[in-house]
Amino acid sequence: MVVGLVETAVPTAKSTVSSAVKKPTSLSSDPIINVARGDPTIYEPYWKKMGDRCKVVIAGDEFMSYFCNAMNLCWFLLPELDNAIRTLHRVVGNAMVDDDRFIIVGNGSTQLFHALLYALSSPDLPDPINVVAAAPFYSSYPEETKFLRSKLYKWAGDANCYDKDEPYIEVVTSPNNPDGSIRGTVVNREGGKAIHDLAYYWPQYAPITSKADHDVMLFTFSKATGHAGTRIGWAIVKDKVIAAKMVKFIEVSSIGVSREAQLRAAKILGVIADDCRNLDLKGENFFEYGRRLMSKRWGKLRELGMKSNGVFSLPKYPRDYCKFTGEYTDSNPAFAWLKSNEVLNCENLLRDESKIITRGGSSFGVDSTYTRVSMLSRDVEFELLLERLAAIKGTVNGN
Repeated sequence: MVVGLVETAVPTAKSTVSSAVKKPTSLSSDPIINVARGDPTIYEPYWKKMGDRCKVVIAGDEFMSYFCNAMNLCWFLLPELDNAIRTLHRVVGNAMVDDDRFIIVGNGSTQLFHALLYALSSPDLPDPINVVAAAPFYSSYPEETKFLRSKLYKWAGDANCYDKDEPYIEVVTSPNNPDGSIRGTVVNREGGKAIHDLAYYWPQYAPITSKADHDVMLFTFSKATGHAGTRIGWAIVKDKVIAAKMVKFIEVSSIGVSREAQLRAAKILGVIADDCRNLDLKGENFFEYGRRLMSKRWGKLRELGMKSNGVFSLPKYPRDYCKFTGEYTDSNPAFAWLKSNEVLNCENLLRDESKIITRGGSSFGVDSTYTRVSMLSRDVEFELLLERLAAIKGTVNGN
């Protein structure tokens, strides 16, 4: 199902693109708005309000060794981060983190993705293993898979079209980037392996319906809390052999992961978990705050669409029961998946008419009538985005 979008202007009295320079704006004079990236600056006000609760102090003689725990399989993983990750997943209920599962930390989920391609492939195969994902798929998967020109694996395109009787790795993103849909594997053939990317399976983006229980699950600090610059991601892995190969990849490529970054992530994840368990907390915990913000933004975008002539369309998501909140909630994806109802190149339309930079459908394996718009920008950018979208005139109904 789709909902029409855009025609009626939404006034914003103080729209600006830069948070550093605040000045009046107009549709004709405003600079370019870049919502092609998923930079999660939406959460900055919350963390600013937290003050010293998330402060980390590190003495000059701390963290000098390469090793966090030489006896642990992931020897560069801080015990504090291991504990914080497992605790938060148990509090939220979005993933199985039994003690027999391995936590592998990486320099963002991007490094972990490369580590998994290495770990799930085999040098004994005569040909590189095929890597597929169902379109629309995350736009970086093809580039990341092809980048090293590895003889171990190769990009093989849309999982919906995969018909080879050969070993394969299927990447499943759920909720999906770019369209926010809940997904499972598509190919389901003998000899296949799966990577489940659950970067957006947190309460601010989607109802938590069950504990994810897959062989390999990827998460990232950037989308969970908004701290993209810290460059921390983690994988939850069942198989010890796969986990060991991932550790070897990270050891060779970067000799581990910054312990300072890990300590900061552990501190913040711990604060979130504590607040979620604190029934006497005055105010909102982080996930309540994030869900309220995302819900408000999606409400504004859909309200804009209901007043329009249907220049664009948006997916409509079913409500589901969220075990974290204890109520039925809507999905509020991190990205809006726009479709041009006039069969135009949606990315070009937004760029040429409104100076809005997005990421077009061809990057995600579908046609150019689609484009992805980030919902995670700062308030001033989002309000200006609404203003500019509302001003776009279609050719339908005589406009």
